[in-house]
Amino acid sequence: AVSAVGSALGAVRGLLRRSDAAELAAEAEHELTARGRLVLDRYAAPPPAHLELLARHVVARRASDDA
Repeated sequence: AVSAVGSALGAVRGLLRRSDAAELAAEAEHELTARGRLVLDRYAAPPPAHLELLARHVVARRASDDA
């Protein structure tokens, strides 16, 4: 773990010395945002199907009309 942290710090120092560091940071931010959207789209609960909602509404209306 210590060597991994050391390697990461070395990489960060190398990136800070680059002349295009701002562009690189903006690109990384864009990449993380895009990946975050993909993850949310993949693992977020999908909305209920439209026909399922209509069927539930009809069942509820019939139940209230019978009561």
